[in-house]
Amino acid sequence: MKTATISSNLHYQYCSVRNRIWVEKHIHNLLRAVGTPYNMDNAGKYIHLFLLLFFFLLQGKAALMAQDFERLRNDMVERQLKNRDIRSKVVLDAMRTVPRHLFVPQDMLRYAYQDSPLPIGLEQTISQPYMVAFMTEQLKPVRGMKILEIGTGSGYQAAILAYIGCEVYTIELLGELAQRAEKVIRELRFSNVYIRNGNGYAGWPDEAPFDAIIVTAAPDKIPQALIEQLKDGGKMIVPVGPVHDVQSLKLITKKGTKITTEDLMFVRFVPMIE
Repeated sequence: MKTATISSNLHYQYCSVRNRIWVEKHIHNLLRAVGTPYNMDNAGKYIHLFLLLFFFLLQGKAALMAQDFERLRNDMVERQLKNRDIRSKVVLDAMRTVPRHLFVPQDMLRYAYQDSPLPIGLEQTISQPYMVAFMTEQLKPVRGMKILEIGTGSGYQAAILAYIGCEVYTIELLGELAQRAEKVIRELRFSNVYIRNGNGYAGWPDEAPFDAIIVTAAPDKIPQALIEQLKDGGKMIVPVGPVHDVQSLKLITKKGTKITTEDLMFVRFVPMIE
């Protein structure tokens, strides 16, 4: 975890004039309240102490926020996932641990653990927590599995799989989203996620075959290239259906030349575009 530090050579002259006036005023009032004289000779020392105090207050606030997010994650797992029959221990542990709030825009932080998808910009969304957990569970992920994700989006789904210990190859058509997702993934120090900016319909043939494929945007029909990149015995979960309409979430299993398809539920995903 990164820790912030304050340089010991922080001096009074480095404050802007406006900030100096603000700091001096508050230090003067504080010292007057405790009966300590204040003058320009010891101003630098007092400003240094004031900034240290301010820093520790910020650290305290950050710690409280972290505890609050942890509580919200626990509530999310208990109420939204366990109550809807998500049973996989590895999936529940990942959902309880990976900080979903880091994958949403700042103005959406208060809603990060709500039971709904959220906008992340560029007409894209981060999926509802239950949907992330459900789709992940259907693949029966275990450490070491090689998984292809189509539609990186915020990067949250990839982070869940990475926490479980899967090797994740994820493709995002929109370059800006790919960059954002990679930044958060790297900050969380997941070294088992590989992000590519490109067309998901083509898959990632250089890394095929995959143990599983998860598609987080809806094509009109199942892309044949993705089926071909599934390993024998592999599974793919994908929402299929028309744009801006109800789609069917399908679980596809490949055994030799035989492809079986199971309809799991009706869903709504953003369209998979080329």
